[in-house]
Amino acid sequence: MTHMPSAADPPAPPVPHVPAQPGPPPGPGSRPSAELSSPPGPPARRSAWAETTSQLRAAATTEPGRLRIIGAVLAALVVAFGAVTAFEIADRASAADAVVNRSQPLSADAASIYRSLADADTAAASGFLAGAQEPAAVRERYRKDITSASRLLVKAAANTDGSTDSRRWIATLNEQLPRYTGLIERARANNRQGLPLGGAYLRYANQLMTTELLPAAQKLYEEETARLDDDHGDARLWPFLSLGLGVVAIGGLVWAQRRNYLRTNRVFNHGLLAATAASTVVLLWLAVGHAVARAGLDEARANGQESLKVLNDARISSLKARANENLTLVARGAVLTADGKSDKYETDYTSGMSRLTASLGRAGRLADDGAGRAPVADAVSAASEWKNRHKDAGETDRAGDYDGALAKVIGSEGSTGQCFDRVDAALERALAHEQAEFTESAEDGRGALVGLSIGAAVLAVLGAVGAVLGIGRRLSEYR
Repeated sequence: MTHMPSAADPPAPPVPHVPAQPGPPPGPGSRPSAELSSPPGPPARRSAWAETTSQLRAAATTEPGRLRIIGAVLAALVVAFGAVTAFEIADRASAADAVVNRSQPLSADAASIYRSLADADTAAASGFLAGAQEPAAVRERYRKDITSASRLLVKAAANTDGSTDSRRWIATLNEQLPRYTGLIERARANNRQGLPLGGAYLRYANQLMTTELLPAAQKLYEEETARLDDDHGDARLWPFLSLGLGVVAIGGLVWAQRRNYLRTNRVFNHGLLAATAASTVVLLWLAVGHAVARAGLDEARANGQESLKVLNDARISSLKARANENLTLVARGAVLTADGKSDKYETDYTSGMSRLTASLGRAGRLADDGAGRAPVADAVSAASEWKNRHKDAGETDRAGDYDGALAKVIGSEGSTGQCFDRVDAALERALAHEQAEFTESAEDGRGALVGLSIGAAVLAVLGAVGAVLGIGRRLSEYR
């Protein structure tokens, strides 16, 4: 039973107040209790990409948002199409310009260097055969050839890319050419005095020409021709990226207009229609213009460049053959082939004439008009007569009539020298004709690309503006 207090009970004694004892100071690693119990902070912010993605996802749930996205994508596609087209066509136009103004002229100059050196060697041998009184015309021809080769070497050095091997061959030619001319002058000086040492100097000079100068000139020609082929290939390369972007951009614009028609029953959206028209013009201009440029460059290569190469080979072969024909009389059988059975210069002459005949046959097949075939036919006729006269001169020399053989080689009437001059003149006319055809075709190809780069950029900007305005017209209906 619980005891209940009553009035008679004495009061309870008071409870003494005990003050709180201060605890130890907080340690360095302790945290206040209030901080331990504080509420959590705000959530971490999302990245900009996440925010953008979320906004686009939200915008795509409404028709105005979808229209804005479509407009931005269409404008970006059209601008990308124009920018890539401008870049690719500028690159093709630069390569085509290099074909016309740099690589082909350098290739032609390299071939001219070779021809000048070979002709100088031929003229030097012809002048030596004439005796102490070298004909003024022959000496002038030699001087012009050396001057021309020196001038073209300076031009080639100024225009040749330093990263190629061309500079090495140019340096070799510049180094060896003074040695060659020095040997020729010694040969002339001894020949005027009637000393047989002159023939030895002439043979040394010819050896230097055939083993050092002409091979270096040939390498230079091959190097510049290879660069011409590279520029030609770069110029005719199809702009696949531009064409692909153009198809995608036009496809997107057509899809947007069809979507607009299905939702509004409106056949045309003027802005999108203008953007489609501008993109279509750029695409057609790109395809047709580049096709025309390729056709022009291909024609320049087929009807010009290939013919020029074959004609240059023919002219070089004729020059070598003439030099060896002259040296046959200079050496008088003193220089034999490696097997010691035949006259070296006569053997080289026969090989040169065989190459000349083969090159003329190819040049005749490549000539595509009467103006190109006529000089080749003249060269074929003169080369045939040259062979017959050389055979007659050789028989006269073997019969012991050296002076008679000499007259049949360098004489003013009925000589092989006259046939050589006819061949050389005919090949020069053929080269001039083919060079003109090459230049005309290559310039036509380059001309097809003129204005396309700038035009594509301008039309692309207009197309992008049209796409934005067309979508903007639809957006205004929701306000």
